[in-house]
Amino acid sequence: MGRRQTLRARARVREAYGRHHPKARPSAGDAPGGVRAWDRNWRREARTAWWCGLSLGGVLLLADLARGGLDWQRGCSWTAIGAALVGVLRPPRITAGEDWLAARGLLREHRVRTDLLTQVRRADGVAPRLVLRDVGGNRVELDPAVLAANPLLWHRLDAGARRSRERGLLREGTVPLAALAARIDGEGARRLLKSAGLE
Repeated sequence: MGRRQTLRARARVREAYGRHHPKARPSAGDAPGGVRAWDRNWRREARTAWWCGLSLGGVLLLADLARGGLDWQRGCSWTAIGAALVGVLRPPRITAGEDWLAARGLLREHRVRTDLLTQVRRADGVAPRLVLRDVGGNRVELDPAVLAANPLLWHRLDAGARRSRERGLLREGTVPLAALAARIDGEGARRLLKSAGLE
């Protein structure tokens, strides 16, 4: 029975991603229904990352220029340091649609089918991450705070994960999802009470 479910899931992946390229990821425009939810704070955070990188690069260039030691090699080094800071600070852009969730970094996009998830786990470290994996082997990492700050993104992920559970695909991940749901519901209730003046 487990093998039959796995074969059916693989058939769905081939149907979802294309018959000849089972791991090919459709672009956001090709996805059915297109982008339905996105991180509303992404622009502000990306702008902050650019300002920090430009400021650091500019300060280093100006300090070297004032000291009289600026040449093209040092200028390129300071510019590279500023660009590296942008790369480190700029968050991935999280979008979601009907049965998919994507994280777009500086160079490429990672996408999973939320209705075909096989694993959801929480990776704790310097910054906690939620790691999603689908039956096609695709993987997305995102900050759980993004889902907490964007209820529509959370709704898309939760709806897809429920379908994965119903199909018997999602066997690992109920604990992190339940913890995240409790956190989001608690924050939503606090916001509601605050807006009503009851807190």
